Amino acid sequence: MVLGTLLLLFLLGGTGTASAHAALKGSDPVDGSVLDAAPRDITLRFTESVSLLDDSIRVVDPENRAVETGEPGRAGGRSDTARVTLPAGLGDGTYTIAWRVVSADSHPISGALIFSIGEPSAISAGLPADLAEDPLTASLYDITRYFAYGALALLIGVAFFLAVVLGAPSGVLRKLLLAGWLALLLASVVLLLLRGPYERGSGLGATLDPSVLRNTMESRPGLALLARLALLAAGGFLLARVRRQEVWGKGALVCGALLSVGLAGTWAAAEHASAGIQVPVAMTSSVLHLLAMAVWLGGLTALLTVLYRAPRTLSAAVVGRFSRLAFASVIVLVVTGVYQSWRGLGSWSAFTTTTYGEVLVAKLVAVLLLLVAAAFSRRWTGRLGAVPAERAEASEVTERTVATATVAARVPERVGAVGRVADVESETDKAGAEGTSGAEGTEDARGEENAPGGATETPSGDTGRTDDEDPPADLRRQGLRRSVLAEFTVAVVVLVITTVLTGTLPGRAAAEIAKEGAAGAAGEVTASSTTVPFDVGTPNGHGKVQIDLGPGRVGKNSVQAVVFGPDDGIATVPELRLTFTLKAQKIGPIDAKLTDRGGYWATDTLQLPLPGKWTMKLTVRTTEIDQVTVERSVRVS
Repeated sequence: MVLGTLLLLFLLGGTGTASAHAALKGSDPVDGSVLDAAPRDITLRFTESVSLLDDSIRVVDPENRAVETGEPGRAGGRSDTARVTLPAGLGDGTYTIAWRVVSADSHPISGALIFSIGEPSAISAGLPADLAEDPLTASLYDITRYFAYGALALLIGVAFFLAVVLGAPSGVLRKLLLAGWLALLLASVVLLLLRGPYERGSGLGATLDPSVLRNTMESRPGLALLARLALLAAGGFLLARVRRQEVWGKGALVCGALLSVGLAGTWAAAEHASAGIQVPVAMTSSVLHLLAMAVWLGGLTALLTVLYRAPRTLSAAVVGRFSRLAFASVIVLVVTGVYQSWRGLGSWSAFTTTTYGEVLVAKLVAVLLLLVAAAFSRRWTGRLGAVPAERAEASEVTERTVATATVAARVPERVGAVGRVADVESETDKAGAEGTSGAEGTEDARGEENAPGGATETPSGDTGRTDDEDPPADLRRQGLRRSVLAEFTVAVVVLVITTVLTGTLPGRAAAEIAKEGAAGAAGEVTASSTTVPFDVGTPNGHGKVQIDLGPGRVGKNSVQAVVFGPDDGIATVPELRLTFTLKAQKIGPIDAKLTDRGGYWATDTLQLPLPGKWTMKLTVRTTEIDQVTVERSVRVS
């Protein structure tokens, strides 16, 4: 039941294709550029190192035919680039570049760009159907990956709870432990089979392709999965041995700890920690983070299971030990989480300016709620620990009362009142000493409680309840059960948000992309707004045109032009034409194709293919025969 709830929450929180931590930050040719001559090659630049596939870059011509390219390679030997050579003699028109690579954190990323030779085609080339990602493969891989996370937490957490916290065999937890081992084993096998099709974006049929599986086993994610399967085989042998011996010895504890570190390391070696800055520190932090998560969440699962299935076998000492262990896990999670957040964000402003920062804020709020739930669990743990002390005190009072009543029954009735009281006090002290000396004296005292008629005389204040019927203990176990369930639920929510966070472009990478796009713009006057005076040489035939160009960068731009008359009021003209020419590269003129929108002229489809100093030529016609052309230079970044 608990395992099913955990996995269901994982699946609901993680369906859909995951984005990766690598992103395209630049290309040559630039997306949307118009070139005079065909380029010799195509180069893509990414925010982190990427792995290349056999067909990482594919080019489609204006007739939707594949262009024969060279083998994918690197630009300048840099692992964060991808390059292919193009054949000579490419014709004019618009070409489509479809690319797909695997980022260093094991996630495939893909996209498409366009560039034109000569003039853009009337109809751009479209992406062939085989370049589209198969959604079923991607969804199954993501679901299995989240399933594996849950199984890891269950395996390590329950094993640690059994060996360190409970310290005794438990049939209920043994089944849960085996379920976690089997779930992680099956998930790892499925991930190994799906890895190749997932990287290539192909269908499930590719899982049976031996060449695809062989390539997967030679890749870093594939090697990590093979190492995980080997560790799980060793773990299965260890679990079988412990099951026969019914106890976790020192050797078993050491082996279990080493296997746990190794399993966590297979995640760190193949995912986000293995890419970016400070890789050794990041991988160590990732391993500690995963282990702390597994010990806490898996331990909560074990505790919750025992509370529901066998609550009376759970002592206050066991709950106290887990409470201290959970507190230590929280400290590790906080320290490693702060480091990983800094590594992903890069700056304080990224909290509010990037999607990664916003998701991270949501995770921080959930963690605070989790700490509140954990505080309630610790309070109930303290109350449950107070029950044995209260029970011991009540037992001592009851035994003394019983001893007093028994001795009173022994004193002869002929003894006077004063003498009887003295004898009772003396005999009571002796009976109390006998009660503390061992079980024999206690049995003697209890055996003489019966009245001559066979009825048992119960002293006032003794209800005759056994330990199994202790209402305070039951109520406190119920309170602890509710608080642990709340803590477990919020912990799963935190994990769901974490899976979303791992699929979000980090703020540091987003800032790098923005910096790349703004390179060359620093210190330049952009073409955001330009005022162009004009004079056609006739009365009232002069004025000015304010031209707003945005964003004033390579690619798609919008233009708004407003005509002002001699009195600085908005004027109307029958025609306004604007063209752009890059003389240094012999590109243009490119007609902006302004249209009259009632009070101003505008377009939203101006494509400027290259950065540089462009000549903006404005033609203003005020009458059927009067017009003037004025030039101005603008800088496009």
